[in-house]
Amino acid sequence: GVDEQGLIRYLGAEKPADVAIETVPGAALPGFQNAHSHAFQYGMAGHAEQHEPGTRDDFWSWREAMYACAETFSPEQNEQVATTLYRHLLRNGYTSVVEFHYLHHDPTGRPYANLAEMGERLVAAARTAGIKITLVPVFYQKGDFGREPAPRQRRFISNTTDEYFKLLEASRPAVAQYGRARLGYGVHSLRAVEAADVLATYAQGPNDLPFHLHAAEQILEVERSLAHLGARPVEWLLDNLPLSEQFHLVHCTHMTADETRRLAQSGAQVVLCPGTEGNLGDGIFPLVDYAAAGGRWSIGTDSHISLNPLEDLRWLDYGQRLIHRRRNTFADGATTLVDTTFFAGQRAGGHRVADYFALGQPLDAVVYDLAQPLLAQAGPAHLLPAIVYTADPTTILGTLVDGQWAYQAGAMS
Repeated sequence: GVDEQGLIRYLGAEKPADVAIETVPGAALPGFQNAHSHAFQYGMAGHAEQHEPGTRDDFWSWREAMYACAETFSPEQNEQVATTLYRHLLRNGYTSVVEFHYLHHDPTGRPYANLAEMGERLVAAARTAGIKITLVPVFYQKGDFGREPAPRQRRFISNTTDEYFKLLEASRPAVAQYGRARLGYGVHSLRAVEAADVLATYAQGPNDLPFHLHAAEQILEVERSLAHLGARPVEWLLDNLPLSEQFHLVHCTHMTADETRRLAQSGAQVVLCPGTEGNLGDGIFPLVDYAAAGGRWSIGTDSHISLNPLEDLRWLDYGQRLIHRRRNTFADGATTLVDTTFFAGQRAGGHRVADYFALGQPLDAVVYDLAQPLLAQAGPAHLLPAIVYTADPTTILGTLVDGQWAYQAGAMS
């Protein structure tokens, strides 16, 4: 049972007296947490899958297509594409999204009169769709390690920490316009911000907000970090910042065994985006070793080539099965994947929750249809694995945000 704010006020197996009950023939999981999104890239999903025969296509060539997409977006288009994306996330069982936002300025690179114009549009899109959002305006300063930005990056650029913090402060009233919105902060990556300014951004920034950044996504990035900083990206972060639960490092695909162990033990969390990482050919994160060392991770849809959280959970597991040539990466893979990504995803968005569903906590849930054949035959002992390893969005009856249906199968939206 929930109150008018969508907070759980009753939780039990017995029907409370004299209360109207909505009965749903489904199984409820906590709503999935999307811990890493670049909303504008939904406007190019599937558009960078062709290249000239005999040429090399990789992350760096894909990035040029992404820049071309970024050059075209007006604030109105940004809001429109984000609204469509966020509605589709709800249809797939996500109830919140962390928007790693760096498309800040107009097409000439000049700040808008409202510094947070583009971020405000993302919050407006979340409000229209009905999803929870954590807006993370990020500091983007350089084209690569020590290099000036290219013309196609001009919409992203804040030249100094002062410029970035003005943008961050301008984002606070944008977030305040929507009761389901929160704020985070961070830097794009070590390649996109001078090392001294990475340190200053954290040191001068708010210690009560989650801090996000990309790290070690590509082998060439690691090589350039070694040449420029004298250390690998994750190694440098471990040696120079007080990594803790406040930090959310995205990708971390290429780490040594020592980095993997140290990062897990630091308390910082990794955000993994299997759909995008697979699409870009990034590589496979060392999840088995990271988990064995106590590491925690969330998931995100990043470039939105895949929006199904169950597909991403499966590929997290299947990638490890293929590397290690064995089944059942974890003793109970479904429980481990759902549990870890839920709590780490909540922290990535700046939330703290006690349980999947708890008194006084918002009712955010995705409900799966128990009449679906593979779920109907599962029974309680195998229901969660059946959902995680066999279900798709067609098995979803609906998604609840703050106790209200944000999406229902078959309903017009």
